[in-house]
Amino acid sequence: MDAYNQRSIGANQPRRDILKDTALGMVSTRSFPAIVGTADMMLKSAGVHLIGYEKIGDGYCTAVIRGGIADIRLAVQTGEDTAKQFNEFVSSLVIPRPYPNLEVILPINSRLSQLAEGDSYSRLSNLAIGLIETRGFPALVGAADAMLKAADVQLAAYEKIGAGLCTAIIRGSVANVAVAVEAGMNEAERIGELNAVMVIPRPLDELEQTLPVASCWVEERQPLNIPLNIRQPVAEAQELPELAKLPMKITEEL
Repeated sequence: MDAYNQRSIGANQPRRDILKDTALGMVSTRSFPAIVGTADMMLKSAGVHLIGYEKIGDGYCTAVIRGGIADIRLAVQTGEDTAKQFNEFVSSLVIPRPYPNLEVILPINSRLSQLAEGDSYSRLSNLAIGLIETRGFPALVGAADAMLKAADVQLAAYEKIGAGLCTAIIRGSVANVAVAVEAGMNEAERIGELNAVMVIPRPLDELEQTLPVASCWVEERQPLNIPLNIRQPVAEAQELPELAKLPMKITEEL
């Protein structure tokens, strides 16, 4: 999985203790737009956390979620129904209390974004998401070019999942993304094979954190540079002469 961090058993102990009472849920599809749309519905249906996506080749993608047992069951059922609506459902799984050995070895216990320091952010955050998946790279490039020319959207990144499937990910307002995706669909079908399409109007933060973003859209947070010597140097005060040493001048009134 793109979003996990393997550690030794000893180093992983504190996080494993936190997750010992949480259930594990998985839904698998054979399309990246389908798994993103499925994950979006799972997040919005119950109080669960999206760990990330596991891509094992040949187009197979799995969304991994964690949370309470009841929430996981509800979210997985919602995800399964959503994936079936997309005609991309492969399988699903719910494990109430996964054995600790699974969490140490498999990418099912944490997100890399939770472990990383918050020193960068994407300029495309909080925008609608559009995804077009094609079979073949020329169709992807043609679709991306058509989308950029059709509306005020930005190409955020692209994703490859094997079996010749690749996905262009765009960001923008809901209206612009809808217009751009329609143009991209037409161009992809003209050039090659269109496999899947998805538009997510209001993505949650957890969903955004699991999507790829090109480095050109990520800005490093610059530290605030405060000068060390803020005050201007103060000139040394001159010592006042003693009053007794001053020459006295007495003017007599005539």
